[in-house]
Amino acid sequence: MSKEIGITVSKKDDFSEWYTQVVLKAELADYAPVKGLIVLRPDGYSIWESIKSVMDQKFKKEGIRNGFLPLLIPESLLSKEKKHFAGFNPEAFWVTLSGNNEIGDRLALRPTSETLAYSLYSKWIKSWRDLPLKINFWNSALRAEIKSTKPFIRNSEFLWQEGHTVHASKEEAENEVMKILDIYKDTVEGELAIPVITGKKSEKEKFVGAVYTTTMESLMPDGKALQMGTSHFLGQNFAKPFNVKFSDKDNVENFAWQTSWGVSWRVIGGMIMVHGDDKGLVLPPKVAPIQVVIIPIYYSEEDAKKVAEMVNEIEKRLLTKKIRVHVDRRNELTPGFKFHDWEMKGIPLRLEIGPKDIAKQKVVMAKRFNQEKSDLSFDQIDDVQLVLDKIQGEMFSAAKKMLEENTSKVTNYEQLKSKLEKGGLFYAPWCGKEVCEEKIKEETGADIRVIPFDSKNEDTKCVYCKEKSVVVPIFARGY
Repeated sequence: MSKEIGITVSKKDDFSEWYTQVVLKAELADYAPVKGLIVLRPDGYSIWESIKSVMDQKFKKEGIRNGFLPLLIPESLLSKEKKHFAGFNPEAFWVTLSGNNEIGDRLALRPTSETLAYSLYSKWIKSWRDLPLKINFWNSALRAEIKSTKPFIRNSEFLWQEGHTVHASKEEAENEVMKILDIYKDTVEGELAIPVITGKKSEKEKFVGAVYTTTMESLMPDGKALQMGTSHFLGQNFAKPFNVKFSDKDNVENFAWQTSWGVSWRVIGGMIMVHGDDKGLVLPPKVAPIQVVIIPIYYSEEDAKKVAEMVNEIEKRLLTKKIRVHVDRRNELTPGFKFHDWEMKGIPLRLEIGPKDIAKQKVVMAKRFNQEKSDLSFDQIDDVQLVLDKIQGEMFSAAKKMLEENTSKVTNYEQLKSKLEKGGLFYAPWCGKEVCEEKIKEETGADIRVIPFDSKNEDTKCVYCKEKSVVVPIFARGY
């Protein structure tokens, strides 16, 4: 990657290189000494904290509490649910030594926590009075992604939250699955300004061990789909091998019904891809570590004093409105350098204040999202929050337009193959047979990303085998 200042490639011409440069040069993350791992820098972690804070508040309103689980899971415990374990075994990291001594039962570095959580739940749950049990874990997971890695999108260790709930009835558990998916959708669309399509995964693509998986999918500007979060109905598939039982009000013992769900820092990668441009990062105001940066402009000591006084006053006014504001007081740098620096980092709003602006009782306001510049009078400073809210809405509208313009219907296989070359999301009728799904994946690289909840099957033929279709899912190549 180039060490030059600024982004050296076009988003349109070299999307992958552009993305990597934005992540590194906007100082969101850096590569760790171990392949497949990244280090979150303060701005990157701040964005994750914003997402975490919003979701955490929503979880708590649903009666979900936070807990902590250890990182190491014994192999003997993982093998209790063999089908689930087989799905993760190729990606597992293993601890086999303690110092120089072999430990016996190998320990997996947590790829996901179902087996660990449910072995404990079986001890904690005895009666209907213990239900529902709703616990969320903010932690990291490790999966061996060595060959093809991309910061935030595919790493060997990643930050996420994983929720695991237990219920007395199937209906209650299924309601929980949908409540969580709604929380995810509201968060990604409301905070990150990324529109998503919600629905179910196919049997082939569902979470290993689930009865079914619900998902939210988004579209990236390079035409690939990105899974932004999933919520799974586990039925009693884990309750039975782990003996998660409860006695009901009639003192009859029953197996419980369970859900699991998670969102990772992958959503940050989606945000970078969807909103960034050739100048660098473009941050939605709601998650921006700094929402407003103020650039003082002066060329003499006399001007510096006047400008500093006005800058300090405006900074205080914005802080009282709980706006995250930063004043760039680096005297050794030119205003032009500062402009480019903060554009690279994606700060939503820049206020420029110089002697001429003070004389006119105004500031110059520059929006990062669309590069618009306008004047804002001093008595309108309190309206900055309204400006930020408008930027947030405009960013969502632009992303939604991109999604809609690149989502279409296809009716035959040749059409699907042709359109996949340019990228996008494609509704295509499907017979429901896994063999057709596998053949499409094998021949085009596209899979069923989501079967939308609002998808209606028409009297059509499967896009691959031409037998009668049963559903119209969305096919796409994805990350």
